Amino acid sequence: MARIILNRLLGTLFVLFGVSLLVFLLIHLVPGDPVEVILGEQAQAADRESLRLALGLDKPMAVQWWEYMRGLLHADLGHSLYMHRPVSELLIERLPASAELALLSLLIAVMLALPLGLIAATQRGSGWDWLSSGFSLLGIAIPNFVFGPLLILLFSIWLGWLPVSGREQGLSIVLPALTLGTAMAAILSRMLRSSLLEVLGEDFVRSARARGLHPLRVLFRHALNNAMLPLITLLGLQLGGLLAGAVITETVFDWPGIGRLTIEAIQRRDYPLLQGCVLFISLVYVLINLLTDMTYRFIDPRIRVST
Repeated sequence: MARIILNRLLGTLFVLFGVSLLVFLLIHLVPGDPVEVILGEQAQAADRESLRLALGLDKPMAVQWWEYMRGLLHADLGHSLYMHRPVSELLIERLPASAELALLSLLIAVMLALPLGLIAATQRGSGWDWLSSGFSLLGIAIPNFVFGPLLILLFSIWLGWLPVSGREQGLSIVLPALTLGTAMAAILSRMLRSSLLEVLGEDFVRSARARGLHPLRVLFRHALNNAMLPLITLLGLQLGGLLAGAVITETVFDWPGIGRLTIEAIQRRDYPLLQGCVLFISLVYVLINLLTDMTYRFIDPRIRVST
């Protein structure tokens, strides 16, 4: 187990190096000048050159990359060009908002997906199955940038129950969490239904039924455990995306998380901040995948034996 974790962590270092190099090259090739964003288009040429010199943007790209990588080796993500604050400090400041939104969205998704998936699998072809399938199709088909404003229109503008955006009020998290959680529940319930239908047709399930076990015990004790592996994979990927920052949803609801910070860095051409955001997103994805792999070995004994 320790050897597997060590190999994955070493692989993580190579992934992060590749991501940092790719992001550095891409954001420097994209049109746009952070100096113009900071000073405006009406600034004098001398002021632009002075700021460019102060920010180190006058150096060759290779020199800038080497200085950035040397900083990473010392756990230094650099300073924001626009906010003049350490990138790590900005990420830590925005992380609680993203984590709060991700965990509540995940809770909503699981609470919706589990009953819908179980009912659809155990009552295949019934009205409940059609209702669950319809919910899944709608959840997958409607993007967050459409579903989010619809929720704002209904619950904030028409009914006046919930805040429109921001994080100042306690109920501000409800609408963005519903937007993310409903979309995730649609995918999870569909995956759970397909996985359960496959497992319910296996010989060991028929044997359990033939022994006279209660249907609920057969479902939860035998079938559901074996149907959880694909669901855990999907949960890991979804949770990684949520923790890393749901960019569209955070932008729609002006939620001050990592996703919103990434958009701000792109708009301002803030190279160090954008590189820090992308590196953080990559690190979260890799660590969540590692945690998912470790979870496999606790749920399915066959994986522990094979490794």
